[in-house]
Amino acid sequence: MKRAIFPGSFDPITLGHYDIIERGVKLFDELIIAIGINADKKYMFSLEERKKFIEDCFAHEPKIKVVTYEGLTVDFCQKNNVDFIFRGLRNPADFEFEKAIAHTNRDLAPIETVFLLTAASTSYISSSIVRDVIRNNGDYTKLVPKPVRVK
Repeated sequence: MKRAIFPGSFDPITLGHYDIIERGVKLFDELIIAIGINADKKYMFSLEERKKFIEDCFAHEPKIKVVTYEGLTVDFCQKNNVDFIFRGLRNPADFEFEKAIAHTNRDLAPIETVFLLTAASTSYISSSIVRDVIRNNGDYTKLVPKPVRVK
C-alpha cells in the first residue's frame, strides 16, 4: 500500500492545495493531509477550523485522511508507516526550499519526497495572500474551496 503525507499548516487551505491534493490522491492508495502544529506560529484559523475545512473539502474522497501532528514530519511518517512525503511546487523559490527539506528528511529517514507542480491557474495563490485578502475585506472566495468561509 502506497501511503503519502501532505503536510502543511493550511491556514487556510487554498485552491492551490486543493488542486494538488485532487491530482495527488490518484498517485497513492492513501493520502494523509497532516496539519502541523507549531506553537510559535500565530494562525488566523484555529486548528479545529482548518481541519474541518479540509474534511469538508474531501468528504467525498475515501482515500484521504485528515490528521494533526507535532514534531518532525519524518517522525510522523515512521510512526505511521508512511513512505512518501507529497509536496506541491509553485515556483523556483518553492523548489529550492523544498529541495533542502527533502534532502534533510532523506538524511533523517528512508522517506522519499514526491513533488507535483501546481496548475498554472492556481500557482499564484498562497495561504499568506489569502489571509491578507481576508484581513483587508477582499473577495477571498475566489482563492479557496467552498467550505472555507470566514464567520
